[in-house]
Amino acid sequence: MSYIIDRRLNGKHKSSVNRQRFLRRYREHIRKAVEEAVNERSIKDLDRGEKITIPQKDIHEPTFGHGQGGTGSIVHPGNKEFSTGDRIPKPRGGAAGGSGNGDASDSGEGEDDFVFQISQEEFLDYVFEDLALPNLLKKELKEIKEYSLKHAGIVSDGTPSKLNIVRSMRNAYARRMVMNGGARRELKEVEAEMARLMAVDFALRDSAKVTALEEQIEMLKQKIDRTPFLDTYDLRYNHHIKEPKPSSQAVMFCVMDVSGSMTQETKNIAKRFFILLYLFLRRNYEKIDVVFIRHHTSAKEVSEEEFFYSRETGGTIVSSALTLMDKIIADRYPSDAWNIYTAQASDGDNWDDDSTTCRKILEDNIIDKVQYFTYIEITPREHQSLWYAYEQVQSAHPKYFSMRHITEVGDIYPVFRDLFQRRQNESSGQ
Repeated sequence: MSYIIDRRLNGKHKSSVNRQRFLRRYREHIRKAVEEAVNERSIKDLDRGEKITIPQKDIHEPTFGHGQGGTGSIVHPGNKEFSTGDRIPKPRGGAAGGSGNGDASDSGEGEDDFVFQISQEEFLDYVFEDLALPNLLKKELKEIKEYSLKHAGIVSDGTPSKLNIVRSMRNAYARRMVMNGGARRELKEVEAEMARLMAVDFALRDSAKVTALEEQIEMLKQKIDRTPFLDTYDLRYNHHIKEPKPSSQAVMFCVMDVSGSMTQETKNIAKRFFILLYLFLRRNYEKIDVVFIRHHTSAKEVSEEEFFYSRETGGTIVSSALTLMDKIIADRYPSDAWNIYTAQASDGDNWDDDSTTCRKILEDNIIDKVQYFTYIEITPREHQSLWYAYEQVQSAHPKYFSMRHITEVGDIYPVFRDLFQRRQNESSGQ
């Protein structure tokens, strides 16, 4: 039996194998630190690495030692505080913990907590561990690779439907010119000779030579006529090759409310949620489109930069965003060929009866086309009208529609993981 030992180094002479073993051992500590980091970081720093601190007591490894054995009693002189069976409390601060908040001491020793750095890749691995787009397998099983035919020159073999008439006739003309060139020149010379003989007076004309020239002319004409006008050798065909069409298997619609009722804090929470979603999609899925939609009284499709940094605001008509989304799906993303996902963030405040309109658009036009629709309501207050309208959609379509409530920054990551937690038998991505 052979064993392969991986001794590759992972920078600064550190073993990659030992590092991975260490990360697996303290996975829970790292995941907790990563969750805290995601909630505390600024929007721009969500994807960088992180320093992880593990308490010294948690990395202590037990050891076996040899004692005196047996049962005995020891009397320590000067004991005025304890009797048999008393428990002695641990000393506070100083030597016990290290890196603590205790007062300074002139005695004792201890150890600092263990601190190490995880890379950006490792950080994102923990952030998006066990997450997946729900119901993606439904369309993957039906996927058919599409190709487009690309012109790749001219070939001598092919099907009649791909015959290149111009190139074929050009080849036929060139072939006839080459094959009959000598005969045509000879015919021209013989005909010129015949013309000179015919110009001579009939009494002086050499009739035998005229007969020979006439036979030669006829023979040359027959030779030229026997040359086929179009030969299989002349035929040329257009050649096409199959080129895979670049296509995305899934599209995510990011819909964000930027109306005046959304405070700056609420917008920042929504942006943090969408940045997490965007990082998750780009990291876990190779083929996916992301469509950004901002709305107040009207909705428009915007670029990534405008989605996160534009300051435009106004009133609130949520149905404008759903109507625009439905139009984009009809124009560019047919549901029979695409996995369609939606993430919508709002404070739930909406204009008059527009929440009822939103529910109707979802139930009539959108919910049957999407694989998964998520709605997060960001408000410290009670639920708004949009929440109650969407509850009816969720009760009718629990597999394809999910709702969550966020009140503060600390709720973002747990809600995100809850919405996109990998289900049983769920696909792992593309």
